[in-house]
Amino acid sequence: MPDFDCSRIRNFCIIAHIDHGKSTLADRLLELTGTVTRREMRDQLLDDMELERERGITIKARAVAMYYEHEGTRYELNLIDTPGHVDFQYEVSRSLLCCEGALLLVDAFQGVEAQTVANAYLAMEHELHIIPVINKIDLKHARIEEVLEEMHQSLGIDPDDVVKVSAKTGLGVPDLLRAVIDRVPSPKGDPTGPLQAMVFDSHYDDYRGAITYVRVMNGRIEPGQKIRFLKGGTNHEVLELGQFRPRPVRCDSLGTGEVGYLVCNIKSLDLVHIGDTVSTAHHPAQPLPGYRVPKRMVYCGLYPADGQDFDELREELTKLSINDPSFEFVPETSEALGFGFRCGFLGLLHMEIIQQRLEQEADLDLVQTAPNVTYEITTKNGEVLEIHRPQEVPDTGSIDEFRQPIVRVNIIVPTESIGPVMTLCQDRRGEPKGNEYLSPSRAMVTYELPLAEVIYDLHDKLKSITRGYGTMDYELIGYAPADLVRLDILVNGKRVDALSFICHRGDSDRRGRQVVKKLKSEIDRHMFEVAVQAAIGSRVIARETVPAMRKNVTAKCYGGDITRKRKLWAKQREGKKRMKSVGNVDIPQKAFLAVLDTGEKK
Repeated sequence: MPDFDCSRIRNFCIIAHIDHGKSTLADRLLELTGTVTRREMRDQLLDDMELERERGITIKARAVAMYYEHEGTRYELNLIDTPGHVDFQYEVSRSLLCCEGALLLVDAFQGVEAQTVANAYLAMEHELHIIPVINKIDLKHARIEEVLEEMHQSLGIDPDDVVKVSAKTGLGVPDLLRAVIDRVPSPKGDPTGPLQAMVFDSHYDDYRGAITYVRVMNGRIEPGQKIRFLKGGTNHEVLELGQFRPRPVRCDSLGTGEVGYLVCNIKSLDLVHIGDTVSTAHHPAQPLPGYRVPKRMVYCGLYPADGQDFDELREELTKLSINDPSFEFVPETSEALGFGFRCGFLGLLHMEIIQQRLEQEADLDLVQTAPNVTYEITTKNGEVLEIHRPQEVPDTGSIDEFRQPIVRVNIIVPTESIGPVMTLCQDRRGEPKGNEYLSPSRAMVTYELPLAEVIYDLHDKLKSITRGYGTMDYELIGYAPADLVRLDILVNGKRVDALSFICHRGDSDRRGRQVVKKLKSEIDRHMFEVAVQAAIGSRVIARETVPAMRKNVTAKCYGGDITRKRKLWAKQREGKKRMKSVGNVDIPQKAFLAVLDTGEKK
């Protein structure tokens, strides 16, 4: 460990749209600085979660400390590799708060995309020094000059400031490292002041408890020191300190500006809060401004397929919430599914990732209900209700105003796709807010749309009509009144609460018909007829019937009087009726997602 000096530290992160090469660039930086030997190296080294490698995306931000010698001085470079998908924006915002600089990465062929713009503005909000980088310059079809113009047009970036690299071949990466050292400011904290460290992440280890990731803003941490988590109000002794290189490596201390981890043998999962401030136990300093609590916009129910796994599911959700505090969960009961949890997520991909992590890492078999967004209802007596699930919607007579979340969507598309994209947004009750041409071949279309219309299938339809070249990013701007209704699904005359959903009244007939038609194909045939109905209140708007499995009871009748056959048919009808009154209908898991997958949007 070199003599401690703040001026030799550079903290920076890599931000970009999904699949622009962040993880590959991180690999080259690790190789060039000698942090990882060529024998240890593998592609996307920092994406160490099985799910990340399987899907080819970054889900969790990763911190790694690198040492690099430049002009005779040894520098400590703390890199945080961030996700690129809009659903993991909270991971990006937490990383930015721990850095002084950001590498804004843009693909030399794809150019400026929606999340590029969103992340750039986020870095500007945090007053980070941005180093613009064009990646993949080795591609034969790279559009370097056009992309430079797009960056200048959309973000006001001077083309002379852009560093051109190829993360795959390593071309230009040494120049980028020098740019980080020359352009990113060193940390501004006070090394001799009272201890202030920001908790920016954590994960749970079965043997050592919660492992807390910190960025030291002021002061110094050493093993054996008594520290205090100011938000949690608890005191602990530091048992181990270390840095990620990229594996955890113990160190003697963490000084101002450094990024690392600390172990305090914290076994109670509710004592660690992301955004908390760590200070000394005897003379605690003032808490740092923490992170803005993320707004969960998509909710769904997660239920164990076997009711006996309820406690195990609760334990796994608690552990996961330490690692990813951007989702929340509360217990709930469903008549159809029993005991489970209502979970809130930042988006549909976030929901899918959490479910897969529970199933793969904890080996749980789950039933998931169809997702829905958060609504607001003003009742006749002036009370404002926040609605996270359709069952919470009160009777129509007591509703004064039903409000839905509205998001501003920025869509970057090829110019020839502007017409179809505008039609797509207007079909979803979108309001146009302007168009901007980034280059002769690319434009940014801005619309305000109901969030419910965005999360269901807008992204898939956008990729379809732009042949994969369209990208989008959205941010919540508020709530607006709308003519909304709760659509109930009745199976065999009983309302299945897990299948209810909220939609616009103008869409209710079409959505109702599509859902019952889809459910008819998903629900297996029983020994009795099963009626599947869609209803608004007491008014049934659509019905499909799953026919009964029939047995030919007259097969044994050879000739003879027809009355014999009629008696057997009447006896069969009575049996079916009796069976229907006491029988249960088994609804498979994929039927609960049928309310989403209802074919083309008209």
